[in-house]
Amino acid sequence: MKLSIRWTLYYSLCALSLLGAAGCATTSEPVSRNPEMMAKEAEAFQSSRRYEDAIAQWKKVKDSYASPEMTALAEIKIADAQFDNGNFIEAAASYEEFRKLHPNNEKSAYALYRQALSYYNQITGIDTDQTPVTNAVAFFESFLKLYPTSEYAQEVRNKLEVCRMKQVEYEIYVGRFYYRTEKYASAIKRLEEALTKYPRSPLHDETLYFLGKSYVLAGDRAKGREAFQRLFNEYRTSKYVDEAREFLDKNY
Repeated sequence: MKLSIRWTLYYSLCALSLLGAAGCATTSEPVSRNPEMMAKEAEAFQSSRRYEDAIAQWKKVKDSYASPEMTALAEIKIADAQFDNGNFIEAAASYEEFRKLHPNNEKSAYALYRQALSYYNQITGIDTDQTPVTNAVAFFESFLKLYPTSEYAQEVRNKLEVCRMKQVEYEIYVGRFYYRTEKYASAIKRLEEALTKYPRSPLHDETLYFLGKSYVLAGDRAKGREAFQRLFNEYRTSKYVDEAREFLDKNY
């Protein structure tokens, strides 16, 4: 009888040990989730503007290698989350990578559009590095060549025009700097280039005004008068017309 009781207790303790081990395994090991579930969680994070969480979750989806379609989706979503979070440098790189890896994907046009916007959104003042302007122009132009009838085309044209205006403003800014520091040859070179590179800009009344003054002060009165005459003919209502006439009266 005593032996039977001992064996019963032994088996009971073994059973409890096994249950305890199973319980520990259940709490310590993460429950596996499929990529579709993780993608839904990532979408929820993105919708609620928890962009860092969304990026982390999309990376898990990407690393699952569930399918080429799921991988591409994760990559474009990561770029979107970076863009929407204001990390435009990272977003531009991610959109570029997506386009290289998936040139024929239906989102390729969208990726190029957003890549251009990533550079556009990095544009700051006229007295700062103009690389973002240059990059935005290059990618906007590339977009219009590849996708001229896209739903984004008109917005791209509008923003491209803004960028070109900024390029002219920068050229004038540099030309004025050279003029103020009495480096007239450098001012002339920069302002002439602005006229050549951006012939249809509406800002060239200022360009011609400082170009004319630079030529005159550099000793080339004929060229100076030529620049002023063009100002008078093409921009009759400009505020620079009266200033140019006053300058001519004092220097001729």
